[in-house]
Amino acid sequence: MIIDFHAHIYPEKIAQKATDSISNFYEDAPMAWHGLPDELIESGSKIGVVKYIVHSTATKPTQVESINNFIIGECNQHPEFVGFGTIHPAYENFSAELERIRKAGLKGIKIHSDFQKFAVDTPEMDKIYDKIADLNMPVLLHAGDKRYDFSGPKRILNMHKKHPNLIIVAAHFGGYTEWDKSLEYLAGQDIYFDTSSTLWKLPIEKANELIKAHGYKHFLFGSDFPMWDHTDELGRFNKLALTAEERQAVLYDNAAALLEKIDH
Repeated sequence: MIIDFHAHIYPEKIAQKATDSISNFYEDAPMAWHGLPDELIESGSKIGVVKYIVHSTATKPTQVESINNFIIGECNQHPEFVGFGTIHPAYENFSAELERIRKAGLKGIKIHSDFQKFAVDTPEMDKIYDKIADLNMPVLLHAGDKRYDFSGPKRILNMHKKHPNLIIVAAHFGGYTEWDKSLEYLAGQDIYFDTSSTLWKLPIEKANELIKAHGYKHFLFGSDFPMWDHTDELGRFNKLALTAEERQAVLYDNAAALLEKIDH
């Protein structure tokens, strides 16, 4: 069994536009799928995914409620889905919205500050992070990118130090295209990394080094669907120098324990 901790879904009417925009943002990165909920299940079922952490990101405060409502609706239709909501630093009534979506069954929050144009350690987000922590919801962060200075590993470390009770999942091995800084600043910290959108680009030796330094118990498997196909991502993952126990932990056990933790 596998838990996919990083998957994007979109309404059918905007799915093509959303995937085109993401592909352009990442300099014509490939898109294996269109981001439709049924496609996600089709792709993941081929490798034995039983749960999907699904989310989308509000690039404007006016999008927050509609995106959260979409994720709530899809989770109600698909028991395989575990929903993470969205929030925006300029969304004024954040406390009430976070309480609303938590009550509606969403388990965490996804932030993509490169899209949303704010630094993850900005004081503007402190009250929002405190509220998320109070609700026992993890924050899944897009982490890193050499082209920007919004979500690099050093900023994530600053965020973690300011909010030690906040559960942080730093995507892409802690820092997309900034893996040396991830190793320097984040390895060994009490935060999670996910494996999404990394193994196609990061040399296998460096990936193994990061897993050893950070500890396999703090890694979560993620596909970054619809950018990548699950079968391809699992093939890359299986090339890592992991024991059967470590592999099982990253693919399922670590995520299952985290989900159980936030349910209590």
